[in-house]
Amino acid sequence: MVDYKVHSVDENEDFVYTRSFRKIYRMFRSLKNRKGRFVLVTGTPGTGKSANIYTALKSLDLNVYEPALFLHNVDMSYDEVFNEFFKTLRADLNVETNEDVYKKVQEYDVVLLADKILDSEFINKEKAGLSLWTLNKGLRALPFYFKIELERIKHKNDLKNVNIVIQTVFAFRFNGRSYDILTDFSIFSKILIFIFKHLFEIIMITYSEEEILQIVKNNFKYADDTSIKSYIEKYGHKPRSIFKALRNEGETIVPKYEKGFLYGLIITGIFLIYQIMRFIIHFATDVLVVV
Repeated sequence: MVDYKVHSVDENEDFVYTRSFRKIYRMFRSLKNRKGRFVLVTGTPGTGKSANIYTALKSLDLNVYEPALFLHNVDMSYDEVFNEFFKTLRADLNVETNEDVYKKVQEYDVVLLADKILDSEFINKEKAGLSLWTLNKGLRALPFYFKIELERIKHKNDLKNVNIVIQTVFAFRFNGRSYDILTDFSIFSKILIFIFKHLFEIIMITYSEEEILQIVKNNFKYADDTSIKSYIEKYGHKPRSIFKALRNEGETIVPKYEKGFLYGLIITGIFLIYQIMRFIIHFATDVLVVV
């Protein structure tokens, strides 16, 4: 079993077993006897995706492969990141080719792509993780994810014997603020999730108000319901944001957006989704014709 790392202390203290956690736990437990699942675990930044994933895994006897990815800098091109990703996998698994990678990972119950790939700068401060690279590149990071999806389609037969679980955030910066496309934009985010559900399994980390109250009180014994509810109203159901507010640290992820920017993003996003789906369908059709 690998040594799991949750880089936020807040996410490890007095863990609350919520409905979202039980969904993740049941999903991981089922992987012991099933193959071919591709699961995205997503949620607004600050909801504790890592804590839920690693807490569930610690209580299960699964053979987990969790690779790390250390990028040289955030200015690398998408081709360089793609090549570095598979170079890392080949070296880590001690194999020669990418085809051997797909065969080797079939030996595991699950391949987990989470903190060690997304936030590896917390392990080595001289390197960058995939999330930081994506945040820096913005829309210029999309070709990398297209190439990953094409790899998935190309090797779909090999992946029938592999379980893959990915901790997912599609974040970008605008006017100094950080946004997550999958969770922070109401109807637009719901449209994206609806599309993704036709391609992958989706587990969304969300909390009820009662669960948020319990999570916050477990970490801040002095906090009362009235003050916590006021922070929920301001920051949403994001434990980490509320923790920061209670410590007077402020918050960089602001849940309110300019209408013009939001409408522009929605129109751009729908166009991008349309183009992506056309590209994937066209490629998949070509692959089937060749086969």
